[in-house]
Amino acid sequence: MIVPRIFLASLSVLLGAGAAVVYGLAGAPASAQLLGGHDSNAPVNFSADRIEVQDRTDRVVVTGNVHVTQGDLTIDSARMTVAYHNAGGVEIDRIDASGDVRIRRGNETGRGNVAIYDLNARVITMLGNVELTQGSNRLTGGRLIMDLRSGRSTVDGRGNAPGVSGGQGGRVTGTFTVPDRK
Repeated sequence: MIVPRIFLASLSVLLGAGAAVVYGLAGAPASAQLLGGHDSNAPVNFSADRIEVQDRTDRVVVTGNVHVTQGDLTIDSARMTVAYHNAGGVEIDRIDASGDVRIRRGNETGRGNVAIYDLNARVITMLGNVELTQGSNRLTGGRLIMDLRSGRSTVDGRGNAPGVSGGQGGRVTGTFTVPDRK
């Protein structure tokens, strides 16, 4: 769910929109994205200092060193609110994470102030001081949208949500390692 070998693919900057979109060779969306191919139907496992179930509102509030796994994806934060519905068993609809949110898969990491994982839409949105890393490669901005269906990730300078500070003054910045060419 993060930027997948974006650093191995070419980066295209959408000038009027102030966004960076990860594309693979020949202009197609990069298929090796961090969350590309992620199974969003896999079980979601939680651990934290405190878990409070609010049955009447179909919510679970998880606080203190929150660690969530789904397949080979991990999400860590200070706090999460999990919205669910009961259809003969608990089915998670959405996870809202806040407080130094980190999303990892393999050696790739996304960081931000807030993350919203809509399991039904299969989209993760990170807001505020977003940073994507893979080895020595780094991309920063205000907002990251990861579409798990298409495997496409978009970073832009926006990060305006209540209580969330943006990125680099509305700009996307990056540092990419260039291989030796002979």
